[in-house]
Order: sequence, then C-alpha cells, then structure tokens
Amino acid sequence: MKSFEHEYLYDMPISHGLVSSMRLLGEFRGREGLYTRQSPEVLETLRRAAIVQSVESSNRIEGVTVAEGRIDPLVLRRATPRDRSEQEVAGYRDALARIHADASGMKLSLALIRGFHRDLYRYTKEKAGRWKARDNAILETRAEGGTAVRFRPVSAVGTPKFMARLIDLYAGELAAGKADPLFLASAFVLDFECIHPFTDGNGRVGRLLTLLLLYQCGFGVGRYISLERIVEQSRETYYEALYRSSQHWHEGRHDLRPWVEYFLGVLIAAYNDFEARVGTISSAKGAKRVLVKNAIAHLPPRFTIGELERVCKGISRRTLVRALEDLRGAGGVRCLGRGPDAEWERTGR
Repeated sequence: MKSFEHEYLYDMPISHGLVSSMRLLGEFRGREGLYTRQSPEVLETLRRAAIVQSVESSNRIEGVTVAEGRIDPLVLRRATPRDRSEQEVAGYRDALARIHADASGMKLSLALIRGFHRDLYRYTKEKAGRWKARDNAILETRAEGGTAVRFRPVSAVGTPKFMARLIDLYAGELAAGKADPLFLASAFVLDFECIHPFTDGNGRVGRLLTLLLLYQCGFGVGRYISLERIVEQSRETYYEALYRSSQHWHEGRHDLRPWVEYFLGVLIAAYNDFEARVGTISSAKGAKRVLVKNAIAHLPPRFTIGELERVCKGISRRTLVRALEDLRGAGGVRCLGRGPDAEWERTGR
C-alpha cells in the first residue's frame, strides 16, 4: 500500500538498467507468442515439468518438504496426501491450477487472496483464509545462534484496512495507465509481503499473486518455466531484496528499486531459460518440420512460402518446402500455382 501512496511511484528515480530490463521483457513477450503458436508439443512438455517444480520449490522455500518420489504423484493427483507436508503441497497444487486455468478471469480482490490462502490449507485442519489474529514479525536466524526481528509487518488490527487499500490503489493505478503494469505488479507484491496479512503462508500466497499478476500483464512464461524454482535457486538474493526494499516502508521512505530489480531479474531468467529449452528441444531431428506444420495451421487458409518464412524465422526454405510436401502428400494442403510465389491452401483434412 505504501508504494502506491503520495505519488511514490512517480517520484522514484528509474535507472537505465531498469529501463533496459523492461524493454528486454517486452521483446521476450513478443517472441513468446511466436513460440506458443509454433511449438505446442514442446510447450506441453515444459508445462508439466513447471507445475511440479513450482509446487515443490515454493513449499521447500518455506521448509515444507516431502519424501523422495512423492512430489510427482501428489502434483499429478495420483496419490492422496498422507501427512501435513503433503497436504500443504496438495493445497499449493490446487491454487496453482486455478491460476493457470483462469488467470484472465480472476479479479484481484480480498476474497480472491483469502481464497488462495484457503486453498493452501484445504487438506489440513487449519482454519485458513482469515487475516492474522495476532501481530507477527519476520525473523532471521543469526549465525551465532538466536533470532532477531528482520521486519515488523502491519498490525493484526490494521491488516484488513491496509489490504483493502492496497487493492484499491493498485486497481486505480492500472486504470490510470500512467505506469507500466509490470512495475505496478512488482510494487503490489512487495506491499503484500510488508503487510504480511496471514499468520502463515504469506510467502507462498505472494508467489501465487506474482504468477497471477504476471499473467494479467501479458507475461505467460510462468506456465512453462517455474518462477518458484528460480526464486528458490536465488533464495539469498530474494530475501535480501525484500529486506532492502522493506526498510522504512511504514514511513513511505523505502527504496522499491532493489525489489523491482530482483522481480524483473527473475522474469528475465525465466524467459532466457524458456527460449533455451524450446530451442534445444526444437533442434531435435524432425522437430523443425513439426514447427512448420504448426505454423501453417495458424496461418490464413491461403498463404505463400514467403509468408510462411516470416513466421518461421531461422528455418530454411528447404525445410519449409519439405514440410509442405509432407502435408500435400497427406492431403493437408494443395498448391494453387507454380513458382516460388505460388499460393498454398489448407484443405482441412
């Protein structure tokens, strides 16, 4: 909430690095659309792996682990949870599935956020989906032993008001359209973590909200690459960014930049991984022809090889011609003329 008050977002200095990151992410988003049109089989493989990794990593960050060999059956619904840790894993699985299935149809609200929390604990006996009843604190364990308070979130009494205000301010900024939605999403997640509205499960709900808001900003890489896995692999940087950006948050004098830089860095890492994996898988024998056939399926009913080349960048004309001949032999397309500029037509067979 503090990140959206008193013109804070517009007074914050933006570095050339942040501007460059935003531009790069725009390019990634454009290429993502091309991959999703051309490589459905590849993406389905990535999607299944990402779900398992996301469920496992987001829970493991919070110290919730399950026995070796149990995570896949739980996530794929082939096993019933048999203890508290497995119940929490199954709960995150359900919340994640909701977002992947209908992110665009979800309206950010108090009820939705409490619903995510309720999902996390739906298989346990815990009464979830309620704001914290007692004040809480974010602690750190010292190397020499003992703990120290790292951050004091909003009080239990103030939590309902702060959460309602955060959602209203975020919606207002989105509607105004003066700031990039990706920038607003990162600020929302930081403020959520600073409010820390639940007794437990705040980190996991925050990561679910991250995925949801990224979807709604048009960045769908979290469907194919586990953002939670990247966070887990950079856990120290994750906590350090949260810590640095939360200092003086209550007074509205915090520095949002460390968190935004980390937030965007996770997304860039995800896209780099995404493109590397799609490129590796797509280089397998015969895969390029599959990509061409998928591209043809999404072109207008009539097209030329030149139009196909523009969609299938990096694939030789020779491969394109072979794929067309394969399809013609199977009755999937027919050639309407002669020469390199001839039109081709899908037959729908």
